[in-house]
Amino acid sequence: MSNVRIEESWKNALSDEFNQPYFETLVNFIKQEKAAGKTIYPPGSLIFNAFNTTPFDQVKVVILGQDPYHNPGEAMGLSFSVPKGVRTPPSLKNIYKELQDDLGIPIASHGDLTAWAEQGVFLLNAMLTVERKKAGAHSKAGWQNFTDAVIKKLSAGRENLVFMLWGNFAKRKKELIDADKHLILMAAHPSPLAGGAFFGSKHFSQANAYLEEHGKTPVDWKV
Repeated sequence: MSNVRIEESWKNALSDEFNQPYFETLVNFIKQEKAAGKTIYPPGSLIFNAFNTTPFDQVKVVILGQDPYHNPGEAMGLSFSVPKGVRTPPSLKNIYKELQDDLGIPIASHGDLTAWAEQGVFLLNAMLTVERKKAGAHSKAGWQNFTDAVIKKLSAGRENLVFMLWGNFAKRKKELIDADKHLILMAAHPSPLAGGAFFGSKHFSQANAYLEEHGKTPVDWKV
């Protein structure tokens, strides 16, 4: 992880985490996996892409994912997002359908959500790495210690953020967030496996209404 880059405001907010023993163990684990010839996604330079694209003091909305995509060329360090030219994954297709229903936004022809991240939508996965073709391979590596700390720092250090927690895994993170200071929106996971229960949640319009209510610029959800 020597080529890891992380934006300055996050570096300051998380400096104590980088010095924790668990983080050193995590870094060593990833180095050992690579040394053993395993392919890890996303590439090292994109592991902290969400942090680099959305500085700590510019976060408005947090969308929590679980695991990076584990197929070649998909993971780019932003939850639910894939690079242009890569087929839009099923969960993101459903997110786009909900956006169309909620705000009338046409369904995008690609799956790159960088435009959201640049407006303050922090696209955080609970695990920041995965092994090729092995979903959840790094779920016990220590990433959740780190990303739970990230959520707590945002909750404590910022005000009037919107947290979108989709699916049971994400909903369990509710306890890390101060509900008196922030808006917590919960729904079923957008995966087709959830049988369409995600549809009708109207999180995008609710988020924008809340941001405007608190004097913040709403997010333009078009990509």
